[in-house]
Amino acid sequence: MQSQDISQAFFDHRQAVADETLARMQLNRSKLLYAHGAIVLNDLRVAEETEAKAKVTAETALDHLRLLGADPNNPSAIADVRAPVSGVITDQQVTAGAGTQGLASPNAFTISDLSHVWILCDVYESDLPFVRLDEYADIHLNAYPDQVLRGRIGNIGPILDPNLRTAKVRLEVQNPGMLRIGMSGTATFYGHKKEARATVPATAVLHLHNRNWVYVAMGGGRFRPVQVVAGKMLPSTPSQKQEIISGLEPGQQVVANALLFQATAEP
Repeated sequence: MQSQDISQAFFDHRQAVADETLARMQLNRSKLLYAHGAIVLNDLRVAEETEAKAKVTAETALDHLRLLGADPNNPSAIADVRAPVSGVITDQQVTAGAGTQGLASPNAFTISDLSHVWILCDVYESDLPFVRLDEYADIHLNAYPDQVLRGRIGNIGPILDPNLRTAKVRLEVQNPGMLRIGMSGTATFYGHKKEARATVPATAVLHLHNRNWVYVAMGGGRFRPVQVVAGKMLPSTPSQKQEIISGLEPGQQVVANALLFQATAEP
C-alpha cells in the first residue's frame, strides 16, 4: 500500500541529510577562517553547535524511517504489508485505491486457517439425549453426497432456539480441502444403544396404497409380499439403498426391483 507517513518520513530524512551536509561545510569553513584569524572563537562554537544539531536531526529522521519499516536506500512510499499468519482470505474490507487508517480502521483482510473447521448443527430437543461431547458423527455434505466425513462433538449449545426448538451442536472436522464456508449438509449422531437394521436397494421397496412392501424369497422360486416400514435413503452407498426400520430382518433375500417383478407377475 502507499503510505503517506512513509512519504513524509523520506522527505524529512532527505531534508535533514541536506541540512547536516550544509552545516558540516559551514563548520569546515569556520575552522579555516578561525585558523587564519578571520573570525572569533564564538563564531566557531556556533558553527560546531549547528553541525551537532543537524547530525542529531538526521539520525532521528533515519530512526523514524526504520521504525516505519522503510528502506533508507530505497526511497519509495509503497510499503509491503505482510500477513502475520498463512491461510485463506475469508473477508475483505478494503479495495484497490481505497484508504485505510492504521489501527483506527477495521481489519483490511480476515485470514482464516481452514485446515480444521467447525460445522454447526441444529439438533432437535428430543434428540439431544443421543448427543454427547467427544463422540463422533457422520457428516454428509450436499455438494459431495457420496463422501462421508467424521466430526467430533466439541460443544453443545446451552440455549435452545425458541422457534425451532433446536440446540446448536458444534462438530470439529479436519478439512480435506473441499470444505468451504457456508456449505450445508446433514449429520448423523449415534447413541450408545446399537440397532441392526436391514438395507435394501431403493427399487426393492414398492409404494402401494400409502404402504411400503417388499417381496421376500420363500424358496423354491416362490415370493411373498411383506409390509415394511421404510427409513431414510442412504446416498453414501455405491448403489442407492434404503433403510428398513421394521418388517424385514437382516439377511433375508428380497426382489431387487419390486415394480418390475410385480409387472412380470401380473396375469
